[in-house]
Amino acid sequence: MPLVEMRDVEKVFETRAGKTWVLRRINFTLHEGEFVTIMGPSGAGKSTLLSILGMLDGDWTGEFYFADHPVQKLSNRQRVELHKQYVGFIFQQFHLLDNLTVAENLDLPLSYRNIRRSERQAMVAEMLDKFQIVGKKDLFPTQLSGGQQQLVAVARALIGNPKVILADEPCGSLHTTQGKMIMDLLKRLNDEGTTIIQVTHNEAWAAYAHRIVQLADGWITSDRALAAAG
Repeated sequence: MPLVEMRDVEKVFETRAGKTWVLRRINFTLHEGEFVTIMGPSGAGKSTLLSILGMLDGDWTGEFYFADHPVQKLSNRQRVELHKQYVGFIFQQFHLLDNLTVAENLDLPLSYRNIRRSERQAMVAEMLDKFQIVGKKDLFPTQLSGGQQQLVAVARALIGNPKVILADEPCGSLHTTQGKMIMDLLKRLNDEGTTIIQVTHNEAWAAYAHRIVQLADGWITSDRALAAAG
C-alpha cells in the first residue's frame, strides 16, 4: 500500500476575473522510503503541492490518502494531528519564532509530544552539535544570518525523527558547502528509511532523489526515475 496516493487533486482560486487553477488533476503515488524531487518554473504549483502533501492546506478537491487515512474526509484538527505524527517540514521562509532562542525553536516541536524535559534537552543538544550551531543556541533568529536560520529550520524539522520530510528549497539560503551537508544528511536519513519529498531548482540537489516529478502550470508533465541517486 502506498504511503501517499493522490487522485485528481485540484486547487483553484476564485477571482473576479474567474477561476485561477493552481493544481490540475494531480495523480501521484509515493511509497515509503522513496526520495522524490519536485521541479518546475516559478508559479508551477510546487509549494502548493507540498503544502497539501504536508496537510497544511485543506482547501482542494479530489482524493488524497496518507498512510491509509482519507485526508479529504478529515477535519482540520485531524489533519494537524496526522501532520504532527508523520511529517517534518522545512519551509523556504524558515518560519522560526523570533521571540524564541535557537534552542527553544528546536525544542518547540518536541514540546507538543509526550517527551520528558530531560530527554528533550538531550535531543536539542544533539541537533545543535550535528548542525555545528552550539554557539548559537541562546541567540534569537534575528541575530542569525539567512544561512544560519536555514540550518536551524532544517534541524527543527528533523529533531522529532519524522517518517516523512517535506522540504521546500532546503538549501535555498545556504552556500554550496552547507547545502551539500544538508543534502548528504537527507540522503543518509533516506538510506535509513525516511521518506523525503523536496522542491528545488538546483539540478545537483535534485539528483539526490530516486525520482523527479516535473510540474508546469499546475500539471504534472513528467514523472521519471533516476538511474542512480546521489
